[in-house]
Amino acid sequence: PVPAPAAPSAASPSSGDAASHFARARERHEAGDYQAAREAALSALDLSPENPEIEAFLNQLAMPLLASRHPMPEKVDHVVQRGEYLGKLAATYNTPVALIAKANNIQGALIRVGDTLRVLDGNRHVFALEIRKSRNDLLVTLDGRFFKRYRVATGRDNRTPVGQFTITDKIAHPAWHKPGGPPIPYGHPDNLLGTHWLAIDLPGYGLHGTWEPESVGRATSDGCIRLLNDEIEELYTILPRGTAVHILE
Repeated sequence: PVPAPAAPSAASPSSGDAASHFARARERHEAGDYQAAREAALSALDLSPENPEIEAFLNQLAMPLLASRHPMPEKVDHVVQRGEYLGKLAATYNTPVALIAKANNIQGALIRVGDTLRVLDGNRHVFALEIRKSRNDLLVTLDGRFFKRYRVATGRDNRTPVGQFTITDKIAHPAWHKPGGPPIPYGHPDNLLGTHWLAIDLPGYGLHGTWEPESVGRATSDGCIRLLNDEIEELYTILPRGTAVHILE
């Protein structure tokens, strides 16, 4: 189930139209219609941009809605055919195996002919990331609309580069290839990368988890983008290779 949204606060939408859309979002959430709740909240956010209460509501809704069998216009229902397997479906729909498995509660790799799987169509619906160094945050958009915002750590002494990049690789339980030394395996106390690594097309840079959660939200890294381990795992689950990453000052 999706967690109940926070109680209204001083950050509530001030615009009458935004407030009415947000009230409908809460009503639809209470009724269990999470997609309608999302649409109403997005309409409220259009009228009250970067409103922290609306964003918090959408943040709570994002993964339970996407990584489940709840309907979304960005998903398709796929009936498994003979010869198909998770990797083939992931390639067909340009969406990660991990997301298909999580959304359909698949344990292991087995799918059965005739099963109906609910799959995000990543060919038609595209995630993108926008990272702002001045705010130490990361915005995930889906088709250009707000999906979720995360706190991140960026590089101290302005070490994080700015520009347009692309996710080129995804690794769970990564070794750390520290410059000038041998790889440090996952689980070693000197490996700083956390549980997951998303490489970008700039050698040595990427997004990763951390064993130092207190470092998130500040300029504390050597140049990479750090997230909490459970949050980098979310990005690992939902983002395909090729996802655009825009880093701004």
